[in-house]
Amino acid sequence: MEIILKKDVANLGFKDDVVNVKNGYGRNFLIPQGFASLATSSAKKVLAENLKQRAHKEAKIVDDAKKLAESIKALDIKLTAKAGGEKLFGSISNIDIANALQTAGHPVERKFITSGIVKRTGKYTASVRLHRDVIVELPYEIVAEQV
Repeated sequence: MEIILKKDVANLGFKDDVVNVKNGYGRNFLIPQGFASLATSSAKKVLAENLKQRAHKEAKIVDDAKKLAESIKALDIKLTAKAGGEKLFGSISNIDIANALQTAGHPVERKFITSGIVKRTGKYTASVRLHRDVIVELPYEIVAEQV
Protein backbone atom coordinates (compact mmCIF):
# COMPACT_ATOMS: atom_id res chain seq x y z
CA MET A 1 0.00 0.00 0.00
CA GLU A 2 1.38 3.39 -0.96
CA ILE A 3 0.71 6.30 1.40
CA ILE A 4 1.72 9.95 1.83
CA LEU A 5 2.94 10.85 5.31
CA LYS A 6 1.33 13.89 6.91
CA LYS A 7 3.74 13.91 9.88
CA ASP A 8 7.22 12.57 10.65
CA VAL A 9 7.00 8.91 11.66
CA ALA A 10 10.00 7.33 13.36
CA ASN A 11 11.67 4.56 11.35
CA LEU A 12 9.33 5.16 8.41
CA GLY A 13 9.86 8.61 6.92
CA PHE A 14 9.38 12.34 7.07
CA LYS A 15 6.39 14.55 6.31
CA ASP A 16 5.35 14.50 2.62
CA ASP A 17 7.26 11.30 1.83
CA VAL A 18 5.54 8.66 -0.30
CA VAL A 19 6.23 5.27 1.30
CA ASN A 20 5.09 1.68 0.92
CA VAL A 21 3.71 -0.04 4.02
CA LYS A 22 1.74 -3.17 4.71
CA ASN A 23 -2.01 -2.81 4.27
CA GLY A 24 -2.89 -3.40 7.93
CA TYR A 25 -0.36 -0.88 9.22
CA GLY A 26 -1.63 1.76 6.83
CA ARG A 27 -5.36 1.19 7.18
CA ASN A 28 -5.49 0.36 10.88
CA PHE A 29 -2.91 2.72 12.35
CA LEU A 30 -1.39 5.41 10.12
CA ILE A 31 -4.53 6.67 8.36
CA PRO A 32 -6.89 6.63 11.40
CA GLN A 33 -4.27 8.35 13.61
CA GLY A 34 -3.84 11.11 11.03
CA PHE A 35 -0.22 10.25 10.23
CA ALA A 36 -0.87 9.47 6.57
CA SER A 37 -3.29 9.51 3.66
CA LEU A 38 -3.70 7.24 0.65
CA ALA A 39 -1.36 8.01 -2.24
CA THR A 40 -3.79 8.19 -5.14
CA SER A 41 -2.66 9.65 -8.46
CA SER A 42 -4.44 12.95 -7.78
CA ALA A 43 -2.96 13.16 -4.26
CA LYS A 44 0.52 12.61 -5.71
CA LYS A 45 -0.02 15.45 -8.22
CA VAL A 46 -1.16 17.80 -5.46
CA LEU A 47 1.85 16.81 -3.34
CA ALA A 48 4.25 17.42 -6.24
CA GLU A 49 2.79 20.90 -6.80
CA ASN A 50 2.99 21.76 -3.09
CA LEU A 51 6.61 20.59 -2.90
CA LYS A 52 7.48 22.65 -5.97
CA GLN A 53 5.99 25.79 -4.41
CA ARG A 54 7.73 25.17 -1.08
CA ALA A 55 11.19 24.55 -2.57
CA HIS A 56 12.42 28.14 -2.13
CA LYS A 57 11.27 28.39 1.48
CA GLU A 58 12.79 24.99 2.16
CA ALA A 59 16.18 26.09 0.78
CA LYS A 60 16.28 29.03 3.22
CA ILE A 61 15.36 26.77 6.13
CA VAL A 62 18.13 24.31 5.19
CA ASP A 63 20.68 27.15 4.99
CA ASP A 64 19.65 28.39 8.45
CA ALA A 65 19.94 24.84 9.80
CA LYS A 66 23.44 24.49 8.33
CA LYS A 67 24.53 27.75 9.98
CA LEU A 68 23.14 26.52 13.29
CA ALA A 69 24.95 23.20 12.78
CA GLU A 70 28.28 24.99 12.36
CA SER A 71 27.74 26.98 15.56
CA ILE A 72 26.73 23.83 17.46
CA LYS A 73 29.85 21.98 16.25
CA ALA A 74 32.00 24.75 17.72
CA LEU A 75 30.47 24.40 21.19
CA ASP A 76 32.44 22.84 24.03
CA ILE A 77 29.81 21.24 26.24
CA LYS A 78 30.81 19.88 29.63
CA LEU A 79 28.16 18.26 31.77
CA THR A 80 28.79 17.70 35.46
CA ALA A 81 27.26 14.88 37.46
CA LYS A 82 27.83 13.23 40.79
CA ALA A 83 30.14 10.27 40.37
CA GLY A 84 32.05 7.69 42.32
CA GLY A 85 35.26 7.24 40.39
CA GLU A 86 34.21 6.98 36.74
CA LYS A 87 30.72 5.65 37.36
CA LEU A 88 27.89 8.20 37.61
CA PHE A 89 25.25 8.20 40.32
CA GLY A 90 22.40 8.29 37.82
CA SER A 91 22.82 8.95 34.11
CA ILE A 92 23.09 11.60 31.42
CA SER A 93 20.45 11.52 28.68
CA ASN A 94 19.29 13.65 25.77
CA ILE A 95 17.33 15.85 28.19
CA ASP A 96 20.55 16.97 29.86
CA ILE A 97 22.16 17.66 26.49
CA ALA A 98 19.10 19.67 25.39
CA ASN A 99 19.31 21.73 28.59
CA ALA A 100 23.02 22.39 27.98
CA LEU A 101 22.27 23.53 24.43
CA GLN A 102 19.48 25.75 25.76
CA THR A 103 21.84 27.48 28.19
CA ALA A 104 24.37 27.92 25.36
CA GLY A 105 21.71 29.77 23.38
CA HIS A 106 20.79 27.04 20.88
CA PRO A 107 17.34 25.70 21.73
CA VAL A 108 16.86 22.22 20.23
CA GLU A 109 14.00 19.90 21.08
CA ARG A 110 15.14 16.85 22.97
CA LYS A 111 13.38 14.44 20.62
CA PHE A 112 15.82 15.48 17.88
CA ILE A 113 18.87 14.53 19.98
CA THR A 114 20.13 10.96 19.90
CA SER A 115 22.78 10.06 22.42
CA GLY A 116 21.71 7.05 24.41
CA ILE A 117 21.96 6.89 28.16
CA VAL A 118 25.48 7.44 29.49
CA LYS A 119 26.50 6.18 32.92
CA ARG A 120 30.26 6.91 32.94
CA THR A 121 32.43 9.99 32.78
CA GLY A 122 34.33 10.67 29.57
CA LYS A 123 33.94 12.10 26.08
CA TYR A 124 30.95 11.18 23.93
CA THR A 125 29.13 12.38 20.83
CA ALA A 126 25.45 12.96 20.29
CA SER A 127 23.69 13.31 16.98
CA VAL A 128 21.41 16.35 16.66
CA ARG A 129 18.89 16.50 13.81
CA LEU A 130 18.20 20.13 12.94
CA HIS A 131 16.40 19.36 9.68
CA ARG A 132 15.63 16.22 7.74
CA ASP A 133 18.79 16.86 5.66
CA VAL A 134 20.99 18.41 8.37
CA ILE A 135 22.34 16.18 11.13
CA VAL A 136 25.31 17.32 13.21
CA GLU A 137 27.54 15.36 15.56
CA LEU A 138 27.85 17.18 18.89
CA PRO A 139 30.88 16.29 21.03
CA TYR A 140 30.36 16.58 24.79
CA GLU A 141 32.20 15.61 27.93
CA ILE A 142 30.92 14.34 31.23
CA VAL A 143 33.00 15.25 34.26
CA ALA A 144 32.61 14.30 37.91
CA GLU A 145 31.13 17.00 40.13
CA GLN A 146 33.65 18.49 42.54
CA VAL A 147 32.42 18.29 46.11
